[in-house]
Amino acid sequence: MAKQSSAAKATLGDAVMDLVLHVPASTENAVVHPAERAHAIARKAARTASVVSGSLSLPPGFFGWLTVLPELVGVWKLQAQMVSDIASVYGKSKTLGREQMVYCLFKHVSAQLFRDVVVRVGERFVIRQTSLKVLQSLAQQLGVQISKTVISKSASRFVPLLGAVGVGAYAYFDTLQVAKTAVELFEQETVVEAEAWVDVDASAHPGVQVKQTMQTAEPTKSKRQTGHKPPKTKPDAL
Repeated sequence: MAKQSSAAKATLGDAVMDLVLHVPASTENAVVHPAERAHAIARKAARTASVVSGSLSLPPGFFGWLTVLPELVGVWKLQAQMVSDIASVYGKSKTLGREQMVYCLFKHVSAQLFRDVVVRVGERFVIRQTSLKVLQSLAQQLGVQISKTVISKSASRFVPLLGAVGVGAYAYFDTLQVAKTAVELFEQETVVEAEAWVDVDASAHPGVQVKQTMQTAEPTKSKRQTGHKPPKTKPDAL
């Protein structure tokens, strides 16, 4: 049982990682009143997520368990597209990266996990770009948290129709929560800080330093050349 639980957590972590590595493109354009358009996008995505989640949770018992991962991934993809569309209406599509995506999708799952990735400073957000290794660790930790949620609501799958309604409602409000996080992020000024890490396979490239440090050389002071030679002194007459 413990092995199955660990495998489920790893599978969920892999699904999260695969999701955030592929930020979807958006066909939305920046608008004068982005909040109104973002609200409409969120409502539409929430309704679609509710239908998808409720439909996949209809099979009862063991067959219902088989649809848990497809249901989650399907809802996450809808939410990822929603985040991309909201970023576009706020004019932030060019700066939307994997850090912002994973933050918007899963901040409500565990805000503590993102304390070193997205930091709010006054009226702006600072986005710290992370290495692939750090992102993988974050995805695995999210997999652990998500597995707890899945277990807590899995009992409803044994009640076919009532369970589907409950799962659909959960997906609806979960999607609205993701939209709320996205709006709060994109309506403020965002600053992206580059991380000085390079993702390489050290075993395949011996001698390569995995961590790239950024050094700022101090300006060197150069002597000023005036172009004038010192005057020659005449020897004293004897």
